[in-house]
Amino acid sequence: MMQIVLVGLGAGAASALLFASVASGSPLSVLLFYLAPLPILIAAIGWSHWAALVAAGAAALGLAAAFGSPFFLFAFLIGVGVPAWWLGYLALLARSTDDGQGNSHVEWYPAGRLVLWCAVIAAGMVIVAIPNFGLDEEQFRAGLRRAFERVLQDQGRGPAGSALDVTSDSGKRLIDLLVTIMPLAAAVLATVTSSVNLYLAGRVVKVSGRLKRPWPDLPAIRFPVTAHLSFAAALVLSFMPGLVGTVGGVVSAALIMAYAIAGFAVLHSITRNVGGRPFILTGAYLAVLVIGWPVLALTLLGLADAIFDFRKRIGGGSPPAPTQSIPPT
Repeated sequence: MMQIVLVGLGAGAASALLFASVASGSPLSVLLFYLAPLPILIAAIGWSHWAALVAAGAAALGLAAAFGSPFFLFAFLIGVGVPAWWLGYLALLARSTDDGQGNSHVEWYPAGRLVLWCAVIAAGMVIVAIPNFGLDEEQFRAGLRRAFERVLQDQGRGPAGSALDVTSDSGKRLIDLLVTIMPLAAAVLATVTSSVNLYLAGRVVKVSGRLKRPWPDLPAIRFPVTAHLSFAAALVLSFMPGLVGTVGGVVSAALIMAYAIAGFAVLHSITRNVGGRPFILTGAYLAVLVIGWPVLALTLLGLADAIFDFRKRIGGGSPPAPTQSIPPT
């Protein structure tokens, strides 16, 4: 128990420092800020979800004390601490199943559902932040517009900069664009960062030899039928007026990124026996990172695989889910 507490305190201190680094304003601090959930995830997957709870609580309390405001306590818990704890808890969730021949197997929580949880958490964080700007569509857009106006003006007040004229036509068009795309972009970015942090935490724990579950076959990840239905419902809601449409758009954007990850899994799977596989995969990743829009093609691939099962038709089937045999007693 003492080890769990000490690990939790250490992970909490590291996570709080990463979270607070954004106050420096340097470009590197932004990357460090997005890595804030990583120490908590490592504590959860490598030791126990109780260690992650200690880490989340210690980091939140430390930030609130350091900055003298309870806002940082709730901001950290909602945006970093609780989501990281929950993902770490689910990653080690398992159940025992019987194969009918007297042998029991441990079935671990599927990696595909973890990706979906990353999307759900990302959408939830953006939705929770909406009331800070307004309780209806008009108030929300006005509040978001004022926030962008302040940020853009402040960025031009440095010694080498000039403030953007937010009243000009170009300034108005830029802010209108930001107000429209920022909630969607925030959901996409949060989905990516949650997924990457979970992957990195698993790798770190695996290298350390503390990973309790078998490493999942990531190219074999699949989503349940409820995910497809939820995505369809979110797309329909995104076309509705008011905040309902905004919420639907946020959920759709997060799930689009989840299906893009599934698309990458399909691409990894169906190219397993292809000679130019490294070039295909490298080209796909570079296209998404540099251009951006090819991520929609990966999303369509992930959606199409849910219908046509390309991995079974082309890739020769997916390997079975990782299990651990327990001999009969």
